[in-house]
Amino acid sequence: MTVERYIRVMAGFFVMLSLALGIEGSPIFVSPWFLAFTGFVGFNLFQSGFTGFCPPGILLRKLGVPEGNGGSCGTGKCN
Repeated sequence: MTVERYIRVMAGFFVMLSLALGIEGSPIFVSPWFLAFTGFVGFNLFQSGFTGFCPPGILLRKLGVPEGNGGSCGTGKCN
């Protein structure tokens, strides 16, 4: 997997987890304040799209995760 795909997986996981912990109907509900984390993840994805600055991406690159070729499907071409 590439840095971009890891970022997508991590963001999706954190959004789902924070929703599960923040919505009262959830079996693992803790506090509605966990919904703020959902907003935090969304804001970071938003700013990263404009600025290109993404701390998890920097960390993943330092750990040796491959950069990828810019294609959103991992191949450079989407059908």
